[in-house]
Amino acid sequence: MNKKKSKEETPLGGFGGILGGLADLVEKLGELAEKGEELSRSGVFQTGKDKELKGVYGFSVKTALGGEGLKVEPFGNIRRDEKSGQPVVEENREPVVDVFEEEDHALIVAEMPGISAEDVRLEVKDDLLTIHAERGDKKYRKEILLPKSYSKERMSVSCNNGILEIKCEA
Repeated sequence: MNKKKSKEETPLGGFGGILGGLADLVEKLGELAEKGEELSRSGVFQTGKDKELKGVYGFSVKTALGGEGLKVEPFGNIRRDEKSGQPVVEENREPVVDVFEEEDHALIVAEMPGISAEDVRLEVKDDLLTIHAERGDKKYRKEILLPKSYSKERMSVSCNNGILEIKCEA
């Protein structure tokens, strides 16, 4: 079972700050592998003098108990442009998401600050769930591979303080 180790939000001066925490990450991975825990880091920076661009990035590192398996999941709205190789700030943020597979259902939990259940739109195709959410300048999008195929009619959505829960019943 994953436990939340830590979560920080750090203001950064630019893209150079993104890589600043990686040395600490490498050190922490060994500790996490032994304990089966989770590490999450995030940051915010602003670019451009003429226009306001707000970049949010982060990653969540999860390990299984005993060091069996390591999963690094990025989130935020900063991506590498495939043509130029340079980082770009996208309009949509990618939220942190956890999928819990229970006996009779799957539970998807996503962190989407500033969003309510009415702001969420779901698309389902086979075992791929796409979450879209928008309120004001907060825009989120995430594709999630489900443990199996679920009908959209059998999904219920709730949201409390920016924590979105989607229950998928078989």
